[in-house]
Amino acid sequence: MLELLAPAGSMEALHAAVQNGANAVYLGSGAFNARQGAKNFTLQMLAEAVKYCHIRGVAVHLTLNTLVSDRELDEVTQLIRHAASVGVDAFIVQDLGVIQLCRQIAPTIPLHGSTQMSVHSLSGVQFCAAMGMSRVVLSRELSREDIAFICAKSPIEIEVFGHGALCMCYSGQCYMSAVIGQRSGNRGCCAQPCRQSYGYSRHEGKYPLSLKDNCLVHYLKDLQKMGVASIKLEGRMKRAEYVAAVTAVYRQALDDGNVTREMLDTLAAAFNRQGFTDGYYTGQTGPQMFGIREDRYDNPGWLKQIRESYEATENPLVNVAFDATITDQTCTLTVTDPEGRKCTVSGPMPQVARTTPLTEEALTERLQKTGGTPFICSSVTAKIQPGVTLSAAAINQMRRDALNQLLAMRARWEPPKLNRPEKIPHYEGRRAGPSLTVQITQLNQITPNLLAQKPEVLYVPLHLLVQHPVAFRELMQKLTVAAVLPRIVHDHEMAKLRDDLRLVANMGIREALVGNLGLVLPVRDAGMRIRGDFGLNLYNSASVNLMKELGAKSATLSFEMTLPQIRDVSKAVPCEIFAYGRLPLMVTENCLIRNRTGTCTCSHAITRLVDKTGADFPIIRDGDKCRSVLLNGKKLNWLDRQKDLSKLGVWAIRLYFTTENPREVDQVLGALANPPAFDPGSCTRGLYLRGLKEKD
Repeated sequence: MLELLAPAGSMEALHAAVQNGANAVYLGSGAFNARQGAKNFTLQMLAEAVKYCHIRGVAVHLTLNTLVSDRELDEVTQLIRHAASVGVDAFIVQDLGVIQLCRQIAPTIPLHGSTQMSVHSLSGVQFCAAMGMSRVVLSRELSREDIAFICAKSPIEIEVFGHGALCMCYSGQCYMSAVIGQRSGNRGCCAQPCRQSYGYSRHEGKYPLSLKDNCLVHYLKDLQKMGVASIKLEGRMKRAEYVAAVTAVYRQALDDGNVTREMLDTLAAAFNRQGFTDGYYTGQTGPQMFGIREDRYDNPGWLKQIRESYEATENPLVNVAFDATITDQTCTLTVTDPEGRKCTVSGPMPQVARTTPLTEEALTERLQKTGGTPFICSSVTAKIQPGVTLSAAAINQMRRDALNQLLAMRARWEPPKLNRPEKIPHYEGRRAGPSLTVQITQLNQITPNLLAQKPEVLYVPLHLLVQHPVAFRELMQKLTVAAVLPRIVHDHEMAKLRDDLRLVANMGIREALVGNLGLVLPVRDAGMRIRGDFGLNLYNSASVNLMKELGAKSATLSFEMTLPQIRDVSKAVPCEIFAYGRLPLMVTENCLIRNRTGTCTCSHAITRLVDKTGADFPIIRDGDKCRSVLLNGKKLNWLDRQKDLSKLGVWAIRLYFTTENPREVDQVLGALANPPAFDPGSCTRGLYLRGLKEKD
């Protein structure tokens, strides 16, 4: 049976989800979840929420799906311990360090890989399974065929995003809010710059980054046949009435198999952005997927009607069976729930009937009156001695006593055995000054001046290595060359990627820069070593130490970290940071250039988005695929403060060339030795100094 997983950003929303048919809810507690703007749950409220849900047969999944700094590891440890002790049914995780903590502290609590992990391929799912996860939430950009392929071969459960807001960028790979406004989506504080207006080359008041809400209500049977375990509804930031309405519609669609016009109208009334889209699921990407919210659905009558679905009465959700024995010697009633829990109560001794003796039909009628409780009577069996009777008040009291005992029993939780987490080993970094690495995106960026610098590693996109094998064979005599893999590789693209990896391995390329966990296994299979890129979101010592276990040759630290965080993090493998370049803000399945013109020219033209302040954001391709990478307009520049970077213990600083022509590349290389004065109009220090803002 397909699980219906609903959002709970508050206790009211939790009640709304449960009373309208959710099989499970997901919620956040404390500072370590991807919706810091929601009300969320205190530790005491979390215990109450779990109790409320478990009584009604609903599972609770706790979101721990943000990046966590070293200083926060003790706090997240306490949250894991508390959540496990009060009975949460699963942890939803992103950070590799948090995954390790959960496994160490509460190994019996299932782990679900968040959509923030950017898992979009079978090899990514397999990696998560090897990490001890029992479920993965797939990226929202996958098609029906992609999902079916993964489900057919997955060793663990698959969860699919079914309804609600779509991010323009692959979840976990969006740095736009952080870089331009210090509000990190990876830390639960996204300011949603994708919902703002932009233009191409000039501000036009258009919304090329604002997607309509996803809606897969028509495809629930398909998803269930594929083997999808859970369908997720988005909405922890939305009001309880939204949660109630959307959950009720999806419950009805799952139970009845039909979708009516009234149901679709309810979804639209709850929230929409000029309609809905199923573009990713059907493989129909393009401009028709975009929209903005124009209407405000604050009709008091509609809201009141929706609230009644979870405020006015308790909807019976748990089937129970009654078994009664009533004789002149015995009066007992036993209630049994679907999990086999039994509660037995005794009543007053029956009397000899003077007029009408008690019948099974009359007893059943009394026992079925379970209103105001979470229970619904599914069956009654009775052994009644002929000629005896029992008052209606006595039967009612026995029913109430039995159900109250069952309520208490269902609320009990046997806390799991919890362990102390292992001490995180600390590895010192490099004492000497950092080496230089260079990453290019175009062949003409490899200038004589670049070669003269003799960078420690030259990072070259995989497709360029494949297209120019002779040139790079010669170059490899002078430099260490590593292949840069695209961050996004769907399963139908994996065969070509594996072929390309074998080809460059035969050329002598021994290393690959990997920005997605789903590419670890293909790189290993090609006999190459891994260098971890920024897309892995390495933000703390535990996650960096994991790179050592994976055999990584180096790791790129998150550019959302500050200099002190970079300095203090464990460096189990040689660590690298960006020192120059346009930081990548988004990677999108929708080609931003094709959406504008109808033709994809992203292979040979640079287009820019411009916001209402005049800030521009260049667009390039992710590798050789028709996917867009949105870059920051200002270039990160620390070339005039290399001494500061030399104190961080990092192995290397990287120059990242994207839109630069050969002349501009040479100018940057010249600035290594003779840096000009910092220009705040065209350059930025990134987040290394100012850091991230947290929830207000």
